[in-house]
Amino acid sequence: MTETIELALKTLEAQLNQPLETALEACARCGICAEACHYYRAEPKVEHIPAYRAEQLRNVYRYEHDFISRLFPVWTRAKKLDETTLANLTEIAFSQCTLCRRCTVNCPLGVDTPLMMRAIRAMATAGGTAPEILVMLADAAIEKGNDPSFYKEMFLEQIADMEKQLRDITGDENATIPVEKQGAKILYVPLAGAHTILPPAVVFNAAKEDWTLSIFEASNYGVFLADVNRAKQVAKRIVDEANRLGVEEIVISECGHAYSCYRWDVPNWFAGQFDFKVRSLIEVLAGYISDGKIKVDPTGIPGSVTYHDSCNLARNGGLLEEPRYVLKSIVRDFREMTPNKAEALCCGGGGGIVALAEYAERRIAAGKPKADQIKSTGARTVVAACENCRLQIGDLNEHYNLNIHVTALTDLVVQAMRLPKPLPGMEAEHLFEGEQVEAPR
Repeated sequence: MTETIELALKTLEAQLNQPLETALEACARCGICAEACHYYRAEPKVEHIPAYRAEQLRNVYRYEHDFISRLFPVWTRAKKLDETTLANLTEIAFSQCTLCRRCTVNCPLGVDTPLMMRAIRAMATAGGTAPEILVMLADAAIEKGNDPSFYKEMFLEQIADMEKQLRDITGDENATIPVEKQGAKILYVPLAGAHTILPPAVVFNAAKEDWTLSIFEASNYGVFLADVNRAKQVAKRIVDEANRLGVEEIVISECGHAYSCYRWDVPNWFAGQFDFKVRSLIEVLAGYISDGKIKVDPTGIPGSVTYHDSCNLARNGGLLEEPRYVLKSIVRDFREMTPNKAEALCCGGGGGIVALAEYAERRIAAGKPKADQIKSTGARTVVAACENCRLQIGDLNEHYNLNIHVTALTDLVVQAMRLPKPLPGMEAEHLFEGEQVEAPR
């Protein structure tokens, strides 16, 4: 047995807890999960049935844990893990499943197929067959946490430039983007890029919030690798920063997997060291509008708008009504996709696949059901409160000629605040080109 296979099998064994063993043993092979999967909807073939994908791991599991399967593998379709099998499993887990869990919520037995796909991803990472770009991105984030001084000066220069934009947009010469503010109430953790810093900064300043900006980004590529060790190292940067600054809560940027990670996993990983409330920026926006801390025009967005439910925020995170409350507070013509909320179709960009150029064609094909869903609403603007979803829907827009504008929820809120200047790229004539739009007041 090669070292690669030995590491992969050891990783499988280490994960065999009750939830995973239940998932491996409980499937009735009924096929109900097929129609729940966007891959199968886009291309109905047996390889795209979630139960079939899970069966490939079960074959290896049987060989390792069932005496009869070892003696008569043909009878039970058991398969000894080798390099070819591991390579096939890796491709299945990283390119044919976005871990959206729609199959699980529609399974009459509650079989958690994504849990099995994560087990495969962990095996692939341990065995060295996981996508190299995801490994590199995770390791780069860890290194950044080890020595933030290497990039911190440049980061602070960028924030200073961004503050000038902030003051220009708000008309407030006192507007700031605080960094490393001791004792702040909120530690806001953005993604990489000004587009996830400037709009929230506009909102925080308008709400007169006591906040500070994290010097790290919310993305955690260790999660996509199902590598708990790497994921914990990436998350530790934020945990240490929050403890050092003495904040009361952590607010996560519009990002599905980051919210899921910090809301559910991190408190367990760092029990005793993590005493912070964790909220999504979406929840904060809803609270500010409800409490009157920011003023928005209820007719601020005149064009037709629909909302895409991120799998990690909605189905897996429970954030169903908050984004709709925000949108209904600012949008004249809000149109729901069908199905939506916990039953929403995955856009096809989750699970880290957006970063994997080698699977781009497969990713775009799997997004066809979402593209059709968007098109059927007739809406010209699609709001997606997740970076990967926005990237994917942007690609779907181009490929399927949807003629839509894709935006973050915070950007639309800022637009509805009727500030002296709009955010870059958020001018009304650009957003709602071809629709009847009122000029900003």
